[in-house]
Amino acid sequence: MAKNLVIVESPSKATTIKKFLGNSYEVVASNGHVRDLPKSQLGIDVEHDFEPKYITIRGKGDLLAKLRKEVKKADKIYLATDPDREGEAISWHLSKALKLEDKNASRITFNEITKNAVKQSIKHARQIDMNLVDAQQARRVLDRMVGYGISPVLWAKVKRGLSAGRVQSVALRIICDREEEINLFISREYWTLSGEFYLEGEKKPLTAEFYGTKKEKISIESERELDQILSSLEKASFEVSEVKKSERTKKCPLPFTTSTLQQEAAKTLNFSTQKTMRLAQGLYEGVAVKGRGTVGLITYLRTDSTRVSDEAKAMTVEYIEENYGKEYLAQDGGQKKSDKKIQDAHEAIRPTYIDITPAMVKDSLSRDHFRLYQLIWKRFMASQMAPAKYETVSVKIDSEEYRFTAASSKIVFAGYLTVYQTEEDKVEKKSLSRNLVKGAKLQGKEFEKKQHFTQPPAHFTEASLVKTLEELGIGRPSTYAPTISTLINRHYVSKEQKNLYVTELGEVVNSIMKKSFASIVDVNFTAALEGLLDRVEDGSVRWKTVVENFYPDLNEAVTVAQRELEEIKIEDEVTDVVCEECGRNMVVKYGPHGKFLACPGFPDCRNTKPFFEKIGVACPKCGADVVIKMTKKGRRYFGCMNYPDCDFMSWQKPSAKKCPNCQGPMVEKGNKLVCMDEQCGYVEAKEKK
Repeated sequence: MAKNLVIVESPSKATTIKKFLGNSYEVVASNGHVRDLPKSQLGIDVEHDFEPKYITIRGKGDLLAKLRKEVKKADKIYLATDPDREGEAISWHLSKALKLEDKNASRITFNEITKNAVKQSIKHARQIDMNLVDAQQARRVLDRMVGYGISPVLWAKVKRGLSAGRVQSVALRIICDREEEINLFISREYWTLSGEFYLEGEKKPLTAEFYGTKKEKISIESERELDQILSSLEKASFEVSEVKKSERTKKCPLPFTTSTLQQEAAKTLNFSTQKTMRLAQGLYEGVAVKGRGTVGLITYLRTDSTRVSDEAKAMTVEYIEENYGKEYLAQDGGQKKSDKKIQDAHEAIRPTYIDITPAMVKDSLSRDHFRLYQLIWKRFMASQMAPAKYETVSVKIDSEEYRFTAASSKIVFAGYLTVYQTEEDKVEKKSLSRNLVKGAKLQGKEFEKKQHFTQPPAHFTEASLVKTLEELGIGRPSTYAPTISTLINRHYVSKEQKNLYVTELGEVVNSIMKKSFASIVDVNFTAALEGLLDRVEDGSVRWKTVVENFYPDLNEAVTVAQRELEEIKIEDEVTDVVCEECGRNMVVKYGPHGKFLACPGFPDCRNTKPFFEKIGVACPKCGADVVIKMTKKGRRYFGCMNYPDCDFMSWQKPSAKKCPNCQGPMVEKGNKLVCMDEQCGYVEAKEKK
């Protein structure tokens, strides 16, 4: 019997595939990449056409020896790594490391690990796609050049162990820009007004919101303005001037892509992007399901396409008709999305078997695997269902001078909401009385005024950062999670609850990158480079041309930065704090969470202590010095030296100047001084030094 060898990346994927193929097939795992650029050097020959130097990854020697033995025994070899650039590159590296050029070796890909998909892929075996391989090589070489070129500059300027990355540095800049926007934001006061109106013969009031005049919407910016409006409403009579009834539809959501899955899992399940990808990888590669053996439950998880195969659509149509009814079927086969950035290499993320419901596998999955599978299953099912239909009513209530409005909506046909609802869908709106007709007289009884302040832009969360990176065309589905993880692991960014905050270390690194490597952290430049990699993938651009054009500018920027650093000898800042263990004056060092004091006698003396940098401002509560402090995760704030006896703290830098209105403390926001008390709201220009 002919011996066939199938090589995949992971052991769990090998287990799942093995059960679909007969005894004539042996399935083995490479455990990811087997070759890479060396860690100890750049590994790219910049003098000779940028040829990369690949070596066997440390620890993979024994594995490759086992694979070579299996190759010798096989008549036919199938390279079955993942269906994307990275997977194609792994297959190419395997073919080189195992010397498969003269062997009967082919490449197979499948978007889902099912019996039919695997067997079909073997029937349609092909050669390795070198365009895909070259696109991955270009990305790897560019990333290596940026990392190995810029990181030594950061080591010299700040501390060893820091890193720069082509996508990572742009993501850091985006977060820093948002933090700066938040810090410079000055809130503005505004007021809202609502009223309770009674229809004759009804006990239940109708609550309506102040709109403005009959001609235009009015924004109420002070309590004085609002009180003037209220005084004119005291004796006013009210009448319904318009009742508008209509029907609106809410379209079904698109099935998940990598980006939207990461966003929704973060919002609804509180999963980090890294956790979402790890769990999804497990669901894709295969899980032991009671009564079915090892089953790959979802399609490939790295995709930016919302396309669904005809076979999957047919299965879903049958399932929806049988379980919900024909009226729940989408008339157009679900929403479609057109986006030029989409590669459309494979399908959206969906269940491989629509008839395996979340309830059926609950006992076979861990809690988190189950929650993610349920989210994917429900979202895909919803994407193939009919829109939800609402009956809406909007009412305008007029006095002689002003207008109030009220609205309600109720579901008349749930459609896709039967299976999938977001938090937004769950908001219920109160129904309005059926007796509300045009010309009906109303009595205004209670008016409630509320003070509000405009809010700064929200801090980035992992979900909103992924959404922004995708919208800007930075990175690809496979890069979002590792990019965010690197920023957090390097302590450039800290994650508190769901929010991402820049640390002092992150600010320093971003400042150096913006000054010395402006093009690397330029959003448009990075997005354009992603577009070039896509052109390498489709074969219209040679990969070494991309590298050739990129390298000179990077090399020049690195050379200039290194020269400037050599001109300025960087020494540790010496303080007047004496080391109590050896008597030396302690120096300022950078650690994972920012600055700290260390003894210059290291390694003989290892004494360290927190560094509190005074800002020359007295604490408004107790008069002690205000100093720069760090949260446990490295986020900077300003606090009293006398903590815990005094609890004063501020995220913005306090000013020595008191507010002339309320005598309270003020903080700096860009070129403005702002009172810390929002109710006061005093703002003035900061004196130029």
